[in-house]
Amino acid sequence: MPFSTIRRATTARTLAGTVLTAALLVPAATACSSTSDAGTAAPTTAAAAATAPTAAPATEPPATASAAPTPTGTRGATPPAAAPSGHAATTPATPPKGGQGVRTETLVDGSKAEIHDLGNQHYTAKIVNGGQVLATMETKEHDDGLDANGMFVMLSLDGRIRSWMGGSHQGPGTFKLAGGWTAKVTKVGELRYRAEILGNENAVYGTLEANQHDVGVDANGISIVLSAGGEISAHE
Repeated sequence: MPFSTIRRATTARTLAGTVLTAALLVPAATACSSTSDAGTAAPTTAAAAATAPTAAPATEPPATASAAPTPTGTRGATPPAAAPSGHAATTPATPPKGGQGVRTETLVDGSKAEIHDLGNQHYTAKIVNGGQVLATMETKEHDDGLDANGMFVMLSLDGRIRSWMGGSHQGPGTFKLAGGWTAKVTKVGELRYRAEILGNENAVYGTLEANQHDVGVDANGISIVLSAGGEISAHE
């Protein structure tokens, strides 16, 4: 299911998330000195005084460190669009690296996703509920999506998984999606639907095609799922 890389021209809106940066302020180090007990200090012998070299005291400027604040990134202008209703499950802050085995995530409906890292942006996710495997997802050169009875799941090439409920539209038709995208959904066969993802001035930024298999994509931070039955939903 091809989906071209979604990019924006510099004059078009940018959907990438806001980059937050902050200056790291390190307080000046303070010098500490210990006091000796005059009553217990051992006297220096004359021989020791005669043979011990005299060392010039080392002078060190007080340690200071400061960092100039980094300019904070800004979000480009995007067409107004209301996010679909429902709730999204929490995703890990940092995606797993290749070859780190298996991890488990809880989806929005309480079921579990057992995510296997096979390396080279190749992941599989088993959707498990009550000890039974309900579905399997796989990323291999593309993201994957699933419509699980009204719960939408998107597994990305970097191993992140997102799930949400609500905000769906039944194709064929043209629909406003989260993040300012528009989807033009057409039926091209039995259990086969195509969705053109439109941006500014109805320019086509990518295409999703569900051919007897649900599909999904991460469109500049917006998760989109198209089912083989023509239902489409997106979530920020």
